[in-house]
Amino acid sequence: MIRHPAFACDPWQVCEKTLSLDVLAQTESIFALSNGHIGLRGNLDEGEPHALPGTYLNSVYELRPLPYAEAGYGYPESGQTVVNVTNGKLIRLLVDDEPFDVRYGTLHEHERVLDMRAGTLTRRVRWCSPAGGHVRITSTRLVSFTHRAVAAIKYEVEPVDRPLRVVVQSELVANETVPRIDADPRAGALIPTPLVLEENIPAAEGAAVMVHRTRVSGLRVAAAMRHEVDGPQGTRIEADGEGDVSRVTVATRLLAGQRLRLIKYIGYGWSAVRSRPALHDQVVAALAAAKLTGWDGLCAEQREFLDEFWAGADVELEDDEEVQQAVRFGLFHLLQAGARVEQRLIPGKGLTGSGYDGHAFWDTEGFVLPVLTYTYPRAAADALAWRLSILPKARARAAQLGLEGAAFPWRTINGEECSGYWPAGTAAFHVNADIADAVIRYVDATEDVGFERDVGLPLLVATARLWCSLGFFGPDGRFRIDGVTGPDEYSAIRDNNVFTNLMARRNLLAAAAAAERYPADAERLGVAPEEIAGWRKAAGAMYIPYDERLGVHPQHEGFTQHEVWDFASTRPEQYPLMLHFPYFELYRKQVVKQADLVLAMHLCSDCFTPEQKARNFAYYEALTVRDSSLSACTQAVLAAEVGFLELAYAYLGEAALMDLRDLQNNTRDGVHMASLAGAWLALVAGFGGMRADNGVIRFAPRLPALLRRLAFRLRYRGRLLAVEVTPERTVYRLLDGPPLTMVHYDEEITLSDEATRPTPEVRPPDIEIRQPPGREPLPRVPFRGCAALPGRSPAAGGRPGPAAGPGDRKGPEAGGRAGDPETA
Repeated sequence: MIRHPAFACDPWQVCEKTLSLDVLAQTESIFALSNGHIGLRGNLDEGEPHALPGTYLNSVYELRPLPYAEAGYGYPESGQTVVNVTNGKLIRLLVDDEPFDVRYGTLHEHERVLDMRAGTLTRRVRWCSPAGGHVRITSTRLVSFTHRAVAAIKYEVEPVDRPLRVVVQSELVANETVPRIDADPRAGALIPTPLVLEENIPAAEGAAVMVHRTRVSGLRVAAAMRHEVDGPQGTRIEADGEGDVSRVTVATRLLAGQRLRLIKYIGYGWSAVRSRPALHDQVVAALAAAKLTGWDGLCAEQREFLDEFWAGADVELEDDEEVQQAVRFGLFHLLQAGARVEQRLIPGKGLTGSGYDGHAFWDTEGFVLPVLTYTYPRAAADALAWRLSILPKARARAAQLGLEGAAFPWRTINGEECSGYWPAGTAAFHVNADIADAVIRYVDATEDVGFERDVGLPLLVATARLWCSLGFFGPDGRFRIDGVTGPDEYSAIRDNNVFTNLMARRNLLAAAAAAERYPADAERLGVAPEEIAGWRKAAGAMYIPYDERLGVHPQHEGFTQHEVWDFASTRPEQYPLMLHFPYFELYRKQVVKQADLVLAMHLCSDCFTPEQKARNFAYYEALTVRDSSLSACTQAVLAAEVGFLELAYAYLGEAALMDLRDLQNNTRDGVHMASLAGAWLALVAGFGGMRADNGVIRFAPRLPALLRRLAFRLRYRGRLLAVEVTPERTVYRLLDGPPLTMVHYDEEITLSDEATRPTPEVRPPDIEIRQPPGREPLPRVPFRGCAALPGRSPAAGGRPGPAAGPGDRKGPEAGGRAGDPETA
């Protein structure tokens, strides 16, 4: 738990006032910088001490075998693990021959600031060496949003009280030793020395280029650095390199009041097909463009890019500074994960750490893309274009399984399935409908006809074909999808999961409509009128189980007939359950790891009546233990819709503070992109009541008693819309674009400028809500002037101490030994 007293709140910054080595790993993730192509963990400039050194390039991975106790047909043969590529962050400092190391000498001041408007990480240090050399050090780091291949660092040193000899060593280092923190299965696999050197060329004027390739996957990676040095007369610059290290050394003597300034430009590139000379030239060219722009130019472009983003994405929350900071922190990291993906994946941890081996899951389409679609739609389009690029592999996987269409992987980097535990991997076919849902949402929000024809249609057709192949018409004429795993990973290989069936129905209907809109393109995909009719027939006959006795939807067929988990006898230290009980026990009981049927009520809202939503929500609240970071935000959305506003507020706190307070105890491996997105969802879809489909955006705003104001901005169909909610009234403003038809509760409004409507009072239904004993969210109290206080509870909305154990895995296989669920 991050509890050190200096981790203070600020609406636009995350600021660490003192260095706490006990949470170094967590802050390396929190202070990570990325643009979706390059990812730099927030390691100290000098490289040591560190918890997990990390420099990542999107989609650079190494292959590793997946061992099985017994072979099985269709099991993936190899896994993919994100590679820690050449580290260009390193800047070492020697003061009168003594290395700067925070563990030695006296650290008088140490501050790090992540500025979410400037897009920079700034570090300020005052340090005295064991021999009395007293210096001030300031470094500012950025990963450029406007130069995809470029990162840069400004590093300054000045003596405090007497002349000093100062040596700065700026380095490129490959094959760093990456420690295993512990045996946490959520951490990435450890692959020693994954890179093979092909070139190390130091050059004049403080420049160097290194080229490596991965040993097994055969990807070529290039890194380069170039410097600008401003120091006193007599400052010397040397460059040398050998093996996996390239170094530029700057030596000078500084008088009191003098300063040495080093600006380091770092360029990265990778390719599976390009030659070594071509990649060398690519990174050299990237550095030439960066130097032409200059440090001040890079900072100005970064600020301009973020100003544009925040103008269409910002969320304001009065009365709770902690959640205010957290929701902007989440949006900033989502932008970092997606801004320059350019037809690459958005991993579950972004490029902030090696957790989950750097894999992408359904989290991207289920949680991240709904936010990016309405705040930075270009990134959503790019992420879905990546899905199109791996469509041939998804088709091959479907064929291997004896199915038509495409079976997209449960977890992957290169498009091939690398989940070693098929009940939570292969059987979780809903990922295909999640991709289709993201396509439907993006097209509705943007009216991007070219995307719908070229990207959306092939994805919708391929996934629709899967459902018609996977499902069948039963004796009663209903269309069944048997033997699948839904979002709840404590219920595997079940018949007619409601979430899966509803999402498949949406997928089938959308594919049919798109094929009819683009008949020539559909014909090129082999779609005939008879196939379209078959999709509609399957959708119309889709079986949605319902328990008449209880008046609720079972999560899957027969779920409500299972024995309820013995929550009363489950001790707090036995959570998360998958680390303390066999999956056999979990799979045959009524216990829910994460929102499943409740998520269906959010994404397929019009398929349930208000009364059904209330009864379903109450029923599943009593069974859901939230052993996944994906759950709290969905429970927040539905709690708000049903009318349990204070409960929704508690779940909002848990989702928003997942990483800033390390509530799942694995922020060290990277931040949780889906939960960060969930904070926005809880506020905008929950308290804002936002839903959008078929060209109409709807709002049903409501606030818990302890919040006085919520304001947010979003983009929809070429408009920029601002919404401001108070307990008395809701104000809608059209900031840009033509008039918009929208809905406030049941009232249709044509918005051309501004419209004000009352915010109705929302009362909860007369129904009892309870959670499993010990798994209740803590009631949230608005937190002002905040700093994380020692011993404070997990941010009022998290779970207390022992119950918050390490339990946020993507199914039992995640990071563990394939085929061995007891140790996975």
